[in-house]
Amino acid sequence: MTSGFEDRDTPTPARLLLDAHAAADDQVVEAALRPRRLADFVGQTRLRDQLSLILDGAKRRGRPADHILLSGPPGLGKTTLAMIVAAELGVPLRITSGPAIQHAGDLAAVLTQLTEGEVLFVDEIHRMARPAEEMLYLAMEDFRVDVVVGKGPGASVIPLDLAPFTLIGATTRAGLLPGPLRDRFGFVGHLDFYTPSDLEHILHRSARLLGVQLTPEGASEIASRSRGTPRIANRLLRRVRDFAEVRADGVITREVAAAALAVYEVDEYGLDRLDRAVLDALVRRFGGGPVGLGTVAVAVGEEPETVEEVAEPFLFRAGFLIRTPRGRLATAAAWRHLGLTPPPEALGASLPQLSLELAPDDVS
Repeated sequence: MTSGFEDRDTPTPARLLLDAHAAADDQVVEAALRPRRLADFVGQTRLRDQLSLILDGAKRRGRPADHILLSGPPGLGKTTLAMIVAAELGVPLRITSGPAIQHAGDLAAVLTQLTEGEVLFVDEIHRMARPAEEMLYLAMEDFRVDVVVGKGPGASVIPLDLAPFTLIGATTRAGLLPGPLRDRFGFVGHLDFYTPSDLEHILHRSARLLGVQLTPEGASEIASRSRGTPRIANRLLRRVRDFAEVRADGVITREVAAAALAVYEVDEYGLDRLDRAVLDALVRRFGGGPVGLGTVAVAVGEEPETVEEVAEPFLFRAGFLIRTPRGRLATAAAWRHLGLTPPPEALGASLPQLSLELAPDDVS
């Protein structure tokens, strides 16, 4: 029996859909969908409460808020929170990124243009060049930079005072930040993956803003395949909207959402073609492993970095894969997901499968 929603065209590659990093078209849509106030930000309850206290305290004192470091996987709302902090404080926001600051002079040019109380947001702050990091230490602590004029024995240092500001750094790799830089942040907050109920709330809000008819069941279906990430949920919503408008009656129900996501090769667990290829290689070609990363990458026709940074984190979090000193090992859940009976050794090596129904603090 057919569902009536079969696809007759070549589907769009699913990897873009499930990549938590922002694509070009995401930036425009996200700007329209971002909440503007902390009260409108869904999820991350503990972090919201902590930021609320910091911002209220700063406003009562009439001083800039302490420097804030936000860490966590991509797509969870670090940039949105930086924008909210500036809006709550009623001050301008200046945005840059670590890769854009490769010299101390690049950072000095940004810092000297800041006005009093302004929020400076540095995305991917762990990728900032070391000379710029060292200049940032003094700027964060004393609101001053030392500019070197000239070279060699005749060089001189000119101290420049800066307007007091708040630095918000965002990183997906907190462990790469040097200790002296991390210690200069007054508050360090971590963003966790979202629960399905939070994602459903986000999807309903986005659907209203996009003018999309989304049923509760349709939202649940999309949320369950979104890897706990709002950016992915909103991206899937837009693709399902296209499907609903072209091949259904424009209303996103559970059946329409499931059919649309099947077109884009996103299965009920939120796995895409690459994820399934990795599991298939581990299980069918290498008997479940352990297998080295390079061997897995060759088997699926991808670069090792792509497998390690894009596919493996979710497979590990979902309980399908284990990293061991001897290589990657498929769990019993991976065998079952492929419709196969796991061997005894896979049963012994399995991790308890992590459910996205768990609270965010339990899914790390």
